Amino acid sequence: MKRRLIVAAEIVAGALLLWFAASRLIAQWEQVRTQAADLDLHWWWILLSSIVVLATWTLLIETWRRVVEAWQNELAWMTAARIWFVSNLWRYVPGKVWQIGAMGVMAQRAGVSPVAATGSALLVNLVSLIAGFGVVVATGAGALLPRGSVVGVVAAVAAIAATPWLLPRVARLASRVTGRTIALPVLPASAIWIAVVGSTLAWFTYGIAFRALAAGVLPGAAGGVATADGHLLQWIAVYCFSYLVGYLFLPAPGGLVAREVALVAAMTQLNLATEAQATILAIVSRLWLTVLEVAPGTLILLGGALRPAPSDRSR
Repeated sequence: MKRRLIVAAEIVAGALLLWFAASRLIAQWEQVRTQAADLDLHWWWILLSSIVVLATWTLLIETWRRVVEAWQNELAWMTAARIWFVSNLWRYVPGKVWQIGAMGVMAQRAGVSPVAATGSALLVNLVSLIAGFGVVVATGAGALLPRGSVVGVVAAVAAIAATPWLLPRVARLASRVTGRTIALPVLPASAIWIAVVGSTLAWFTYGIAFRALAAGVLPGAAGGVATADGHLLQWIAVYCFSYLVGYLFLPAPGGLVAREVALVAAMTQLNLATEAQATILAIVSRLWLTVLEVAPGTLILLGGALRPAPSDRSR
C-alpha cells in the first residue's frame, strides 16, 4: 500500500508538472502568434542558437556530475542527464526549491549519498547565481545592477572561495559556544572551482545563443544579421541579467513575465534594440527556451511511463 501511494503521488506530481509546462506554452504561443506578422525569421540562426543551448546543458550536466564526484560519489553521465532534465521541469512550478529538491531526491535514488546529492544541487545553483551576477559586472554592464551591488557580488565570490576553509572553523566555534559537538559536511575545494568554471562558461554560451536567436528573429534582418547592433558582451549581459531577475522572482514559474520585463528594459537601456524589437524577442525567446527545456524532460517522463512493467518471471 505504501509503495502504491508513492507511485500515485509521483503520477499526480508528474501530471501537475506537465500541466504547468503546457499552460505556459499555450499562453506564450498565443502572444507570439499575434506578433507573427512582424517577425523576420532566419532559421539557420535559430538552429545555431538551439545547438549552442544544448551544448550549454551538456556542460552544466557534466559540471554537476563532476561536483558529485568531488564528494567521492559516482554518477553515470546518462543518469545525470536524466536527473537534470526531469528536475529541470520543476522550475515551471511556482517556487524555486522544487527543482533543487527534485535533483537531490533523484540523485539519492541513483545511489548518491545524501550529503553529495543535496550539497551538489545547492552548491551548483548558488555558484551559478553568483557567477551570473559576476558575468554581468565583467561584461561591462554593471549599470543594469542596483548601485552598490557590485561590492556585494565581489564579497559573495570571496565567501564562496573561502567556504572550504571557513566551514571547519565555523563548526569548531559553534561547538565551543553550544558545548556540543557539531560536525559540518566536508566541502571539497575542487567542487567549488568546478562549479565556478562550469557555471561561468555556461552563462557566456547562453548569451551567445541568445545573440544568435536575435539574429534569427528580429525584424528587418538582412542576410541573417539582425538590425539591432551592440557588442556581444552586452548581449551576454542582458540575457544573464534578465534570467537572474526571473530566477530570483520566486512566485513566477520559470521566471515568467519578470524575465521578459527585465529583458526588454535591459535591451533598451543598452540601446541594443528598440522597445518593439525587444518585446518581440522577449516573447519569442521565452517560447523558444521553454520548448527546449520542456521537451527532453517530458520525453524522459513519457518514456518511463510507457515502458512495459517487468513480468513476474523477471522478478
